[in-house]
Amino acid sequence: MSEQIEHVECLIIGSGPAGYTAAIYAARADMKPVMYEGLQPGGQLTITTEVENYPGFPNGVEGPEMMTMFKEQAVRLGADVRFGLATAVDFSIRPFKVIVDESKEISAETVIIATGASAKWLGIPSEDKFKSNGGGVSACAVCDGFFYRQKEVAIVGGGDTACEEASYLAKICSKVHMIVRKDHFRASKAMQHRVETTPNIEIHYETVTDEILGDTTVEGARIKNVNTGETITLPVQGFFVAIGHTPNTWIFKDYIDLDEQGYIKTIPGTSKTNVEGVFACGDAQDKVYRQAITAAGTGCMAALDAERFLAAQHSAVMS
Repeated sequence: MSEQIEHVECLIIGSGPAGYTAAIYAARADMKPVMYEGLQPGGQLTITTEVENYPGFPNGVEGPEMMTMFKEQAVRLGADVRFGLATAVDFSIRPFKVIVDESKEISAETVIIATGASAKWLGIPSEDKFKSNGGGVSACAVCDGFFYRQKEVAIVGGGDTACEEASYLAKICSKVHMIVRKDHFRASKAMQHRVETTPNIEIHYETVTDEILGDTTVEGARIKNVNTGETITLPVQGFFVAIGHTPNTWIFKDYIDLDEQGYIKTIPGTSKTNVEGVFACGDAQDKVYRQAITAAGTGCMAALDAERFLAAQHSAVMS
């Protein structure tokens, strides 16, 4: 730790809709927020092409463009946005200690966690190609299903999320193929019954994705039976992966209460964690909605909660 310790009033760890919104509100409250954006500045929306469900953009907007606008607004209002990754924290005493890039130490009166969650992927080369160029691979049916109205799509997964997203897709797509590795669902009985009784959902049990086909856009998916090795090609134009998300919260586990999946627990109706002065927003604490607009909303909550916390601290000192 060769650099001098820097003290800040409000430190925001992570970016995306939650982090940038927190920065906007914190800056307007004269909290002089410092943000470290993390390895993926802008979060998951930077790998999303067109966003059509965020209010205020009647013609839609590209995900990276929208995150650039969020960032520019935060900076214009006075937020100090920096590239860097928080690698360790100590929340045992205030001011809190955060290590950035394993070298710089920050001392913070309040911390807002906006580290998000990362979608789990299949790990095949064609998946990487199509998700990077917006060619038809997505981890969010609610976000991108609209682009496949009356088209045939496939979705991978056998849990509740996969069943929910398959049901959503079935309402707007001509046909939905569910690719399930096991011979049964992991989903609840109710969700399982829903997809099994939806006429335009076809379930392919004991299958895995062998390859996603196409040149610049998805033109099909080759799936393989795990028992026989037999392959068939599905004539799909969209391919959705719903095998879960991993919250980016591991550096907080010694201090912050997490649920069994690693999501940060917050007091219902607030962004407050079990540590006073530490707040959480966005997908790091939301495993239900995972939308840009809900993330932005919780970012606002976190900044307001942090502002009120600091005001109470200052009042206690003055009295």
